[in-house]
Amino acid sequence: MARRVVTLEEKIEKAQINVAETKAKYDKAVDELEKLLTKRKERDNKQLLEAFSESEKTLAEVIEFLQGNKSSED
Repeated sequence: MARRVVTLEEKIEKAQINVAETKAKYDKAVDELEKLLTKRKERDNKQLLEAFSESEKTLAEVIEFLQGNKSSED
């Protein structure tokens, strides 16, 4: 039984299909990563807001701390 020779055009078509499928998987993975990063940021923001609400610090004091400025109490 003779082997069939795969033409260059067939190889190119197969490679294009492979690239398209791989890109679809990549795009799906990027979307999932973006969703997860957004959820983490929302969780962190909520946690920060709750901590601020429960603290006795003023907004100015919190901003000063976050910016790394020395407090006037030091």
